[in-house]
Amino acid sequence: MLTRRHFIQTTTALLSASLSGPLQAGTRVTDAQKAAWDSEVTPPGYDPAASNPWGLHPRFLPQRVIANDGLIPGDIHVDAVARYLYHIEEGGTAMRYGVAIGRGGLYEPGVYTIKRKVEWPHWTPTQSMIEREPETYAQYEDGMEPGPRNALGSRALYLFVGNRDTYLRIHGTPYPRSIGSRASSGCVRMVMAHINGLYPKVAIGSTAFLYSAEDSVTAQS
Repeated sequence: MLTRRHFIQTTTALLSASLSGPLQAGTRVTDAQKAAWDSEVTPPGYDPAASNPWGLHPRFLPQRVIANDGLIPGDIHVDAVARYLYHIEEGGTAMRYGVAIGRGGLYEPGVYTIKRKVEWPHWTPTQSMIEREPETYAQYEDGMEPGPRNALGSRALYLFVGNRDTYLRIHGTPYPRSIGSRASSGCVRMVMAHINGLYPKVAIGSTAFLYSAEDSVTAQS
């Protein structure tokens, strides 16, 4: 069972264009296109600790914090109360990011393995999403091509239990103002510029802990 003692104590130390149209269906995304999209979703002169064109509360900007002893470098921990994602680093620190989580009962606490990573992914809503909100999702039942308007944004980490894809993701979002809220259909959302920085540091096989409200610990400033 995940308990409070496993989680993270924080410090106050901070880390010192219009959108393109959709691709034609089935078009392969080139490295040049990915780079162009990355530029679109990254603020000019981007500083992770200070750049904030999204109007987020400052606590949701990336910060390096102190991690509890015994946490495994490379693992991810998501606090459902404070709306933080922590990526554990070597040397007793972690990078902390603001996130949005699933609304209502759609958030699914648990222990997951990251078995797939994709830059500028395709996205297809699940059948349950279409049935629950056909007015929103039915139009995408054949999938949405990659791009800055795609629901998974610029990067996605795919969460599995064993060999079963849970259809839960940690991903970028075209709705950065949702960060800090319960807004998704179950996934963990991040600002695209933020997950672009996290993505290359996350290894396949890493564990992601999504804590319940009871087991989460709101970080202290």
